[in-house]
Amino acid sequence: MGDSKAFLTIPRQEAGYRPIHERITDYSQVEQTLNSHDRKLQASRCMDCGVPFCHWACPLGNKQPEFQDALSKGKWEEAYRVLTETNDFPEFTGRICPALCEKSCVLKLSCDAPVTIRENEAAIAEAAFREGYVRPVRGERNGKRVAVIGSGPAGLSAAVRLNALGYDVTVYDRMPRPGGLLRYGIPNFKLPKEVVDRRLRYLEADGIRFEMNTEIDPVNHLPEGFDAYALCTGTPDARDLQIPGRELQGIHLALELLGQQNRRLDGETFAKDKLVNAQGRHVLVIGGGDTGSDCIGTAIRQGAASVTQIEIMPKPPVGHNPATPWPQWPMVLKTTSSHEEGCIRRWSLASQRFLGKNGRVCGVEVEEVEWLPAETEGGRPVMKPTGKKEVIETDMVLLAMGFLRPVLPQLPPQVFPAGDARNGASLVVRALADGRRVARDIDQYLSNL
Repeated sequence: MGDSKAFLTIPRQEAGYRPIHERITDYSQVEQTLNSHDRKLQASRCMDCGVPFCHWACPLGNKQPEFQDALSKGKWEEAYRVLTETNDFPEFTGRICPALCEKSCVLKLSCDAPVTIRENEAAIAEAAFREGYVRPVRGERNGKRVAVIGSGPAGLSAAVRLNALGYDVTVYDRMPRPGGLLRYGIPNFKLPKEVVDRRLRYLEADGIRFEMNTEIDPVNHLPEGFDAYALCTGTPDARDLQIPGRELQGIHLALELLGQQNRRLDGETFAKDKLVNAQGRHVLVIGGGDTGSDCIGTAIRQGAASVTQIEIMPKPPVGHNPATPWPQWPMVLKTTSSHEEGCIRRWSLASQRFLGKNGRVCGVEVEEVEWLPAETEGGRPVMKPTGKKEVIETDMVLLAMGFLRPVLPQLPPQVFPAGDARNGASLVVRALADGRRVARDIDQYLSNL
């Protein structure tokens, strides 16, 4: 490193978010950026600690110290080359990754001020597009063809790697446009879709073909003419809440709201009776994860009268959790940009039944619960009802409780599942990593035929 002690004199500086009163009026990206000088200073804070736990924590195995060093010296192209050795889409992860690397940074342990790795990654990616550092990755053709079923993070990652290895790649998807969760799940204020479209133009220029609006049956009807198939269809089934009153109007799965809003911003139109719109509604979000947070930000932008989020689990500790010590991912209270925009948050509440009036939801009966330690070592905590019940008034409920793990049938030997379709719902960065893995597996399989 140029100065391995820079962290002693240069404090952590985050770019921060646009002002709340401004950002809730549009769907533009909420996060701001630093200028190039300040960004290089932030990269210089990497202390080259010898044992890079940031590298250990990253599902992609990014070489954080190496690209921080290049960035701190103003070698933007070198930083991009190092970064893309392991990550084909740093402009995505630099915006939406929860930065497992930062939570395992030695500076997180020593002074709770890790290197701004994620923001630095995004800055490097933007510089690469701006300065023309992004180049084709199309390898010499080997005469074999691979179909990728699903154009989400895992599918795009597999397609890029297979294309680089010399395979002719065609990506199939049932949706109108490529991107999967990147396009139809993550709000524009976190990941602008022009960022997705920009990368897709490069992929098409590299020779990857996209066949959209195409439903594929991976067991009974695979597209003909391919030597292997990467199955990257994600987790299509959200976890529902089948309690009395579920049939009432105004109760929606989270992606019904998020996906439709993104499609509307993409130019699609919906009949009035099909709109999932929070305007003027008292919204209740059930589920305390990132999807629930995305629902909050979207509902606020649609003009919700109020937003409340409830979670069945207890409130996490603030700042530090002895149950998840460094360098593990800390299970602590997380406040997102959407939470800052205005919502009531409550924990340890189990939903008992939906209440309705004239066929529409008007409230949810909830019961306070306690969580007792697991009865056996390695077991799960035990939920104990307390009998304390109340009704939360609402006229729109969004269910953001995660996704069911797909149950894959017996697949032909030339079909390789990857991403959420293989592992269940997880982070985009893990899907990208698994896309790279399945590309290697397919290459090995076809090389041995």
